[in-house]
Amino acid sequence: MRILDFKVPNFKFPKLKMEGISEIDEESMKEEPKKKDIKYEAKNYKTIKEIFNKVTGEFKDRPFMLEKFDHKEPFTEISYEKYRRDVIGLGTGLIKLLNLKDKRVVIIGENTYGWYVSYMAMLCGVGIAVPVDKELPANEIENVVKRSKASAVIYSAKKKEVIKKIKDNLPEVEYFIGMYSDDAINEKEVGLNYIIEQGNRIVESGDNSFMDIEIDEEEFKVLIFTSGTTSKAKGVMINNKNLAQNVNVVSAYVYLDENDRFFSVLPLHHTYESSIGFLLPMSVGASIAICEGLKHIVPNLQETKPTVMLAVPLLVENLYKKINANIVKSKKDKLVKSMIYLTNALKGVNINVKRKVFKEIYDNLGGNIRIIVSAAAPIDAKVGKWVQDIGISFLQGYGLTETAPIAALTPEFDPRVGSAGKAVTCAELKINNPNESGEGEVFISSDTLMIGYYEDENATNEVVHVIDGKRWFNSGDVGYLDEDGFLFITGRSKNVIVTQNGKNIYPEEIELLLGNVEEIKECMVYGKEEEGSKELLLSVKVIPDYEKIDEKHGKDLKEEDIHKIIWEEIKKVNKKLTSYKAIKNLEIKKDEFEKTTTMKIKRFAEIAKDKK
Repeated sequence: MRILDFKVPNFKFPKLKMEGISEIDEESMKEEPKKKDIKYEAKNYKTIKEIFNKVTGEFKDRPFMLEKFDHKEPFTEISYEKYRRDVIGLGTGLIKLLNLKDKRVVIIGENTYGWYVSYMAMLCGVGIAVPVDKELPANEIENVVKRSKASAVIYSAKKKEVIKKIKDNLPEVEYFIGMYSDDAINEKEVGLNYIIEQGNRIVESGDNSFMDIEIDEEEFKVLIFTSGTTSKAKGVMINNKNLAQNVNVVSAYVYLDENDRFFSVLPLHHTYESSIGFLLPMSVGASIAICEGLKHIVPNLQETKPTVMLAVPLLVENLYKKINANIVKSKKDKLVKSMIYLTNALKGVNINVKRKVFKEIYDNLGGNIRIIVSAAAPIDAKVGKWVQDIGISFLQGYGLTETAPIAALTPEFDPRVGSAGKAVTCAELKINNPNESGEGEVFISSDTLMIGYYEDENATNEVVHVIDGKRWFNSGDVGYLDEDGFLFITGRSKNVIVTQNGKNIYPEEIELLLGNVEEIKECMVYGKEEEGSKELLLSVKVIPDYEKIDEKHGKDLKEEDIHKIIWEEIKKVNKKLTSYKAIKNLEIKKDEFEKTTTMKIKRFAEIAKDKK
């Protein structure tokens, strides 16, 4: 996904008073159980349909989803009972009315109730779901529809104009289905609500054939095209077992129940959100609150009061920066530091008063947040530690689209800030050909591992290797395992910069250090090719934090002054690095980085621009 114009929202929080300190009383000083003594039992679902059947019956009166269909109105609450009825109606209609059994159906649009219903109908027996990035340009959407051999496209109202542009180029598509539309079939056009209504009439007449469909857990059910941070997008083939195992293994590491509420801010076409942000909360009867958009994160958090938020490092880091900037502005930074020290000491003897002490921070995030999960890229350990210090469980997940996506996760009862997690219960991790420091490429063997790449056996064989009878996936990431089996990612093998004397430099390691420089908003370290030289010049492209520069160094500075300020900070970072890892060249970037859905910089695209 290209997020060329992505800008981190300007989170606004009121001044802190730290009144929570006065609320500490004898009752709040009681001991709590040691988390390391707690063990959770993994679930054992085989298919997503099995989960759907169980939870929609058991929790029918509870809320499944909260969505704001009109910004001026409150969130609409949708029950599990309505969700069940709509999924069964849609599945029945797609098969009986449109004859789409066992066919491929593209789903494209923003996070909205219609997306959830469409995806679940496919998983419960219609055919193969093809979730597509809503930010793709029209020609790439057309290409994905063709590559996937889709027979239908389900799209949101916001994608109507794009679909109109390309539909004449897609003669093989039998139906274009508009979400929230009541339109009856008109040639190839039809409304999703109409299909649901007609499907429910068929069910009411006694036809239960859709729910009677038996699901083969090994059958190809989802086709997801990767974001292509290092190469062109590949189609990843996923089955029901891959998805169900995500639910099973997370339940062994994190306690969730029907009282939890997930906050959905990441795009659903990505496996991280669709598996862990949708299928997982659904599996326990929890609810999902859909964020209206990045600029609405804080008010939406305060209105929906979620308990769990899935995020990417960029989002967590910016929440951290904004909250701490506000703490400093409120002149409460010394008090907060001392209270972190005190509450950590109390927690060491199993007395947890953090929720009361840091109540104002919690209230800014809705008041109920208890877990923040960061995945998709490395995060500065100090940010994760701060989240833990104020009493929120900070978990890190690790995986790829090819592992649907979870391969490792930090357990709630034993978090290791800085680690990417421990192999989940259905997976094994190993370091292939480790060097003297124990670092090497991360290999994954897991029940969540994809069937393979769509129509690309050669690409599959390049990354999936059978060793001692097990399928092992070469993640392309570089890292090491500690003595307890926790994974630490140090870089990505495809991003590695190799010096002339054979030294390996992983850009991510340097970027994490540069992330501590207040004057730097974003950066990308890479090896710059120089004419007449075989050695790559270790360079960094930087987007300055102009707001912070104005605040610290004065306004209306010239470009060369800004360059000098940032270069002086980079020199300080260089002193913390071995000489061959030192940055030699700084480039100030005037436009935004090209990014994937999960806000990772598309390095290959940025380097290609540099070569041009």
